[in-house]
Amino acid sequence: MPSKGKTAYKELHKPVKTILISQPKPERSVYFDIESKWNLKIDWRQFIHVEPVTEKEFRKNRLRPDDYSAIIFTSKNSIEHFFRMCEEMRVKMSQQTKYFCLTKAIADYLQKFIVYRKRKVFVGVRKVEDLKTSFMKHRENEKFLLPCSNLGAKNVVEFLEKHDFDYKDAMMYKTVSSDLSDLTDVTYDVLVFFSPLGIESLYENFPNFKQNKTRMAIFGTKTSKAVEDRGLYINIKAPSPENLSMGMALENYLKKSNV
Repeated sequence: MPSKGKTAYKELHKPVKTILISQPKPERSVYFDIESKWNLKIDWRQFIHVEPVTEKEFRKNRLRPDDYSAIIFTSKNSIEHFFRMCEEMRVKMSQQTKYFCLTKAIADYLQKFIVYRKRKVFVGVRKVEDLKTSFMKHRENEKFLLPCSNLGAKNVVEFLEKHDFDYKDAMMYKTVSSDLSDLTDVTYDVLVFFSPLGIESLYENFPNFKQNKTRMAIFGTKTSKAVEDRGLYINIKAPSPENLSMGMALENYLKKSNV
């Protein structure tokens, strides 16, 4: 790796003119301000996306959502696909069903699908441990269902196993690589990634990808590991004490490369 690092260092602060962000384009973003301020071209492309598990696939589990009295939601996707599956299976959840949401944002989203009552919705701050008191209070009397993707929900499963809950995890949607075949290449000055799956998608679509003079902007330790495992060099990294967000990391890098 030292030789790769040395080579990349020579290109470290060449001016940046083009950036590709591996996410769908939002309505509002700090990146729009960066694009305007530094006179850049920023493209957006979703490298991964969510696909539903079909009702036919799901029925192979011999599992019915209404056999469970408590549902654990780890994301908005888990909510959407849980209630989609209920609708496709013509399952009506009891009004007594309890819902455990890892964050307030998830709980707020749940209001689109149920009549919201505090006595049956339990809300965490960020981690499953935030809900420990509520979970333990209902451990003996409830059967728990954990809707998840093909990536699972490792931390939640470990918690439920550790405390001997009666639970079942059920894959209702999948996170998969997007088809990028319409792109002729990914030759940008900077590529921005937020997920290890984004790196997998990069190589699925462009198996002969070479970093060359492209700089890699990477968010998160797991994504960083996926990049390094491919023998790539990370030029811009977040979060860190200096760069709490990717927007901040890019801004600080551009202050050196584009002056």
